[in-house]
Amino acid sequence: MPKSDAPHKDPSTKDRSTVRTLLRLWPYVRPVRTRLITAAFVAIVASCTGLVFPLVLKWMVDGPVADGDPAGVWLGALVLLLLGVAEALLFGLRRWLVARPLASVEAAMRADLFRHLQRLPVSFHDRWASGQLLSRGTTDLMLLRMFLAFPLTFLLVNGATIVVGVIILLGQDFTLGLVLLAPVAPMVIACAYYEGRYTAVARQAQDQVGDLTTVVEESVLGVRIIKGFGRHRSQARAFRELSRTLRGTELAKARILASIYAVIMALPEAAIGAALVLGTVRVSDGDLSTGTLVAFLSTALALRWPVESIGFLLAMSQESATATERYFEVMDAEPEAAGPRTADAEAPAPDGGGGLQFHGVEFRYPDAGPETPAVLAHIDLHVRPGETMALVGATGSGKTTLTALVPRLHEVTGGRITLDGEDITAMDREHLRTLVAVAFEEPTLFSATVGENVLMGAEKTAGEAELTRALEVAQADFTRALPQGTGTQVGEQGLSLSGGQRQRLALARAVVGSPRFLVLDDPLSALDVHTEALVEAALRRVLADTTALVVAHRPSTVQLADRVALLSGGRVAAVGTHQELLRDNAEYAWLMSGADTTAEPTAEPSAEPTAAEEAAR
Repeated sequence: MPKSDAPHKDPSTKDRSTVRTLLRLWPYVRPVRTRLITAAFVAIVASCTGLVFPLVLKWMVDGPVADGDPAGVWLGALVLLLLGVAEALLFGLRRWLVARPLASVEAAMRADLFRHLQRLPVSFHDRWASGQLLSRGTTDLMLLRMFLAFPLTFLLVNGATIVVGVIILLGQDFTLGLVLLAPVAPMVIACAYYEGRYTAVARQAQDQVGDLTTVVEESVLGVRIIKGFGRHRSQARAFRELSRTLRGTELAKARILASIYAVIMALPEAAIGAALVLGTVRVSDGDLSTGTLVAFLSTALALRWPVESIGFLLAMSQESATATERYFEVMDAEPEAAGPRTADAEAPAPDGGGGLQFHGVEFRYPDAGPETPAVLAHIDLHVRPGETMALVGATGSGKTTLTALVPRLHEVTGGRITLDGEDITAMDREHLRTLVAVAFEEPTLFSATVGENVLMGAEKTAGEAELTRALEVAQADFTRALPQGTGTQVGEQGLSLSGGQRQRLALARAVVGSPRFLVLDDPLSALDVHTEALVEAALRRVLADTTALVVAHRPSTVQLADRVALLSGGRVAAVGTHQELLRDNAEYAWLMSGADTTAEPTAEPSAEPTAAEEAAR
């Protein structure tokens, strides 16, 4: 199901007008403005060419037709044919002018959105449903391209056509022209009334499309779970409920559009009928020529399409404005700073030796309430250069959160973390992440080859030798049996592989670049005991030259480490060797014993720091 707390509307956009919202597209439109302006001018000329038809008809009716001149009639017909061909060619030219630049605008916006999403912090992605982001990068951008190609141009074109047409009407007969202008005021009032209602419903529909996209995406990615637990009916029910909700919103949009159309179409039709009756009476009285009445009515009928199209053009403009809002809600989100944090960069680094150090580190999630206790509180820990430290603790003690702070996936809210004495907030993020390699408990693979997935963890200069070494360390010899070896496509999220195979590739990705610092979040949890032993033996050689922090749950993994830190309730409760903590700390012994987790440890850990812990600090 979609994340219910994913933001659906930026409050700052609540009172923003449609025009001001759409003006935010200008930086993308500016590079192609010449062609778009040219296309609009061509379309205006083409549309106004159609208004010449009634004038030719007037000349034909009052001239050749009245005088019985066949040659004049043929001449008039030829002129009408040439005008029609010219109008068609001009509209074709307009379409050619806008096709390429608007495709470029859409591509640029999509590329910027994707680039920006990569720079946004993890906390942003935790809050937003993936379907909402997908709909902004697909459906919303398609709406914006359509708006720039059609509604934007034709609002200008039809507006200019109506102005020129009204001038022609008033020039032909002022009285009849005023009759046709009578509905203008009520039409403007009606459009203004319905605009706000349509905007709100259009925004709601686009957000619901994002929710529906999320359900589809999650159902496809989680199809094994759905089938395994026989939950296809409940998923279908959830999809059906969201579809029904979206259908209701779309019907609400249709009702509003129907009301707009009723006003926009009925009032001009009534005005044309009144003008026809009045004009016919005047022709019969000899106050108006037949040709003038024909030309007047032809002009009025020619203006029906520009007037009637205003309804759906305004509706498309409203949808485009909400699509623009949704697009910039993401683009306005604050990205991670590429370089160091200014304030921290100016401050001197704390005293201390090399390796990885946590100095009074505290962390609270950005959306946590003020009364919510911190996830991590006053963490003091020192992983010495070349040392491997295991991080042990019960579920929810903050182990994964602590490891995520090292590569700055989250920012500390208090204290500092240093690498070889340098504050990580004073480092460029890109440089920091070349120093620190990570492997998460849940391995994520991409729709790429085995080799491409592994080499993602190395510099561009890494090649076949580094790939082979990393696969050997991770005991990923299964890759040799794949159809194309390391060139085999692993499929979306690597689901064509087993959990253990994915985890070994993720571990290979972490070690392929021979990083100075290694952060592993329970990297061997999906392996059988025999494969785990082989991986641990190979991993010891890698860890010998690397400063590593390893989250561990099993004694076999803990024994990879030189020392162990026990994390309890967001604090470091004890630090020492595996044997020391087994002997001196009841909570650690309980965690390592594999006893029933519902039982409590036999003794509370001492509040006083051990000698080993004091040494670590």
